[in-house]
Amino acid sequence: MNALYTAVATANGREGRTVSSDGQIDLALAMPPALGGNGQGTNPEQLFAAGYAACFASAMGQVARQMKVDTKDVSVTAEVSIGKDDTGFGLAVVMRVELPDALAGETGRKLVEATHAYCPYSKATSGNIEVELVIE
Repeated sequence: MNALYTAVATANGREGRTVSSDGQIDLALAMPPALGGNGQGTNPEQLFAAGYAACFASAMGQVARQMKVDTKDVSVTAEVSIGKDDTGFGLAVVMRVELPDALAGETGRKLVEATHAYCPYSKATSGNIEVELVIE
């Protein structure tokens, strides 16, 4: 891969801080209450969900231009779950894509599936974690 950009962030665990090298991110980290924490900060699952949703929505814009369809009213929500699996802990994602009526049906389904094949986050998760696509 020929890198066009490299993001750099440092963290010291789920109960600490994460800071990006440019200072744009400087966040307290905390375990969510569902995992026994106090919830007084963000957590890796929220950060991954935000990044995946943003990347997927952006990728959809690129795919839509190629398909010559309008995605200005599209919204993408990523739900990232953590749970126990055979080796310890694992992640699962539900990508909820809200499409306008003009993209209902086959066109919308093709757009979402093509986006999933194109999105760098989707490529990274392929074969590694379960990703469910939900079109709303």
